[in-house]
Amino acid sequence: MNVMKLSITEKIGFGAGDMAVNIVMITMQLIIAFFYTDIYGLDPIDMGVLFIVVRLIDAFSDPVMGMITDKCHSKHGHYRPFMLWFAIPFGVAVYLAFITPDVAYTYKLAWAYFSYILLTLMFTIVTIPYISLIGVITNDPAERLSANGYRFVLVKVAAFLVTIVVPALAMYLGDGNMQEGYQPAMGLMGILGSALFLFCFFTTKERIKPVIEKTKFKEQARLLIRNDQWIILCIVLILLMCGFVIRGSVGAYYAKYYLNGGDELISPFLATGVIASILAMIASTWITKSYCKIKLVRYSQILTFVLCIAMYFTVDQGDVVLAFIFTFLIWFAADQYMPIFWSSIAEAVDYGHRKTGTRVSGLAFGGISFCQKFGMGVAGGLLGYLLSYFNYQADVEQSAYTLNGLALMVTIIPALFHLAVGLVMQKYLINNEYYDEIVTDLTLSNGQ
Repeated sequence: MNVMKLSITEKIGFGAGDMAVNIVMITMQLIIAFFYTDIYGLDPIDMGVLFIVVRLIDAFSDPVMGMITDKCHSKHGHYRPFMLWFAIPFGVAVYLAFITPDVAYTYKLAWAYFSYILLTLMFTIVTIPYISLIGVITNDPAERLSANGYRFVLVKVAAFLVTIVVPALAMYLGDGNMQEGYQPAMGLMGILGSALFLFCFFTTKERIKPVIEKTKFKEQARLLIRNDQWIILCIVLILLMCGFVIRGSVGAYYAKYYLNGGDELISPFLATGVIASILAMIASTWITKSYCKIKLVRYSQILTFVLCIAMYFTVDQGDVVLAFIFTFLIWFAADQYMPIFWSSIAEAVDYGHRKTGTRVSGLAFGGISFCQKFGMGVAGGLLGYLLSYFNYQADVEQSAYTLNGLALMVTIIPALFHLAVGLVMQKYLINNEYYDEIVTDLTLSNGQ
């Protein structure tokens, strides 16, 4: 097999695409809940229903987009053209989602639905092709893992921008009025996202022509269901998103109220997790050079469970230093999975190709994206329900019951999802040695 190496520039360009994606993704995971309740002014229950409705729409848009990418035949390839065509609409949608109209609550809620659904659709249109791109720029698992290492470092740069730069810009540009400040601040993020997608388009190259079977949707769905390793990745991703979104979204509330830090503590608290995540990306890439990547995912998630439990029982209200230490350790352990997981999707597609004799790529990647956003939707619905259940009210002194609820939502509740990931990954089989066997069998069956 002719191994296809990637240049540093191409790895950075590939990572730039995910940096653009995560300007939205990190916003949805860490900031959007706090924005909607404390800045935009939505009731937590209405916010939770909004998140669920948007994910139901994704149930249709993600698989459809996966099919569309398979049918795209352009001189630029199957996947890259979407980053060229939709870079600008993506940036506009980011800007519109953070407008806070000065209207009655019903109309404000309607605008939240319109702008958030638009943002999600634009997100789908560029994300499905992007996550498929890793399967066609190189055939080398080590190069894929390395490219994903660059990718996820740039993801955390996006997280820095969203959690640190955006709040500071919003405060500055709004002259203390966060509602007015968020719109231009996120508008700048939208411009940056558009530029990053264009950079990704111009610096990457599709070297592998995907084998697209002319198979009907129902048959592709039937074949995917037979791909047990892909099913495991779907379940794992839903669980990971539930744990991460609940823990990450409540971080702002936890810092402001449980740690008594006010608005000023939110950015440094979230940034601590981001720093830990960046280091986790680097560590994961280094560790997997000599240690089984699948075992690393399993045990890092079980360790995350243990650390979350310890944080709940040892960090008291206002104990800022200890909370920061545990937050760093939890995020460092939890995010070991990221480069490994996203490089595993293409390998699971190849596994399914060998098992069934038919390659199902676009729908597989579309299904993975749906599972990611479905998990976020479930987490968002739970988040709205739990905030309401624990009697949370924006910008008031919280009761002891509410404060304990916030602590549970940062520790015990997400810990259960991380534990489930560690247990489910016991059934995942595709390590590097197994994947080499898959590639050899596929090469022989194709007569190469």
